[in-house]
Amino acid sequence: MMLPQELIRKKRDGQSLSKNEVRQFIKGLTTGEISEGQVAAFAMAVFFRGMEPQEAVGLTLAMRDSGTVLTWDLPGPVVDKHSTGGVGDNVSLMLAPMLAACGCFVPMISGRGLGHTGGTLDKLDSIPGYVTQPDLALFCETVTDTGAAIIGQTADLAPADKRLYGIRDVTATVESVPLITASILSKKLAAGLDTLVLDVKMGSGAFMACKKDALILAHSLVKVANGAGLRTSALLTDMDEPLASAAGNAVEIRNAVDYLTAKHRDPRLHEVTVSLGAELLVLAKVATAKTARSLLETSLSSGAAAERFQRMVAALGGPPDFVESCEKHLPQAPIIRAVHATKSGKIETVDTRALGLAVIELGGGRRVAADRIDHAVGLTQLAGKGSSVGRNEPLAIVHARSDDGFEAAQKIICAAYRIGKPKPATASVIERIGP
Repeated sequence: MMLPQELIRKKRDGQSLSKNEVRQFIKGLTTGEISEGQVAAFAMAVFFRGMEPQEAVGLTLAMRDSGTVLTWDLPGPVVDKHSTGGVGDNVSLMLAPMLAACGCFVPMISGRGLGHTGGTLDKLDSIPGYVTQPDLALFCETVTDTGAAIIGQTADLAPADKRLYGIRDVTATVESVPLITASILSKKLAAGLDTLVLDVKMGSGAFMACKKDALILAHSLVKVANGAGLRTSALLTDMDEPLASAAGNAVEIRNAVDYLTAKHRDPRLHEVTVSLGAELLVLAKVATAKTARSLLETSLSSGAAAERFQRMVAALGGPPDFVESCEKHLPQAPIIRAVHATKSGKIETVDTRALGLAVIELGGGRRVAADRIDHAVGLTQLAGKGSSVGRNEPLAIVHARSDDGFEAAQKIICAAYRIGKPKPATASVIERIGP
């Protein structure tokens, strides 16, 4: 093996690393032979020098192979969707069972909240008994029997990513596109997927606020995934306002159940969910461009998607009557109170990131990694761009643990909304990036 410092020097000087060099470095990272300081220096070198596509493919594959790589023998395609994160983005909760009802198998490995964005695992922790980190045997059994399982990354899958991410998080190298790409894709490749669709967010509530940066990340993800043998495309979607009308943990679970059971469906959320699902069904050759959307709509109208969600929840330890009685099972905040604008009018712009921070202020997210989350708190009936607000139409309903929490969230919410002359509505799905 080449000395780690020589690999770091090579990358620092802008040279490309071979797949074997990258693999040897990641092996040393996994075994602990390479120090944290050397890993940090490597990450910083990549941050400033970037990586060629073949280097990023090599890094992704090496991180995939640092642990267990699942293989499946199933009567349908193994598919997944990944989002780069946003506010009110609970798409995974509905899309996984919808895809399962269409004949796909969805081993979805999700994450916890990061910064102002919510995490799917934190939302699922709202469900009593639901095991978000089962052993691999239960995970595989649930996928095989119900068609979908949404869980967290286990110690067996891409362990190099977990160590590398922890070091990136404290060395200001999180925003490196090649490292983001390898982190996301190594876990997806370890899950043994046939097909992947990526939801790359842009706007005030996304990590990539401007379109240029979002496109750079989307093209990197699509190019590297396909280079690593995983059939992948991406949709660029709008995060200039919350996707669902709810933001939090239990409140987003309730929003998802209402969506699956047709009690309430936010229009923008529905468009993004169905668009991502249709992209996957076409890419996986389950449907054509003409039939994919109708298959997904049928999974909802027939009740099949809701039934798959219920089976998944029960298989992973949740209540067997969760879908029909979610109110009984989900935690509820003691204070539920509306926030009104200081004047009537229509919403012109929304600082979506601020709304995510309001959820954290309530206790629904983490200030530091060790924080415990209050799953009951959050925001509902969030006003979107173009909505009328006034005495009878609130900006949001706050679910708070205390009066102080409500007042802190109220200040953030009022400052996040600008009332004026709304511009024409932005499309929910902005662009497709294909292989």
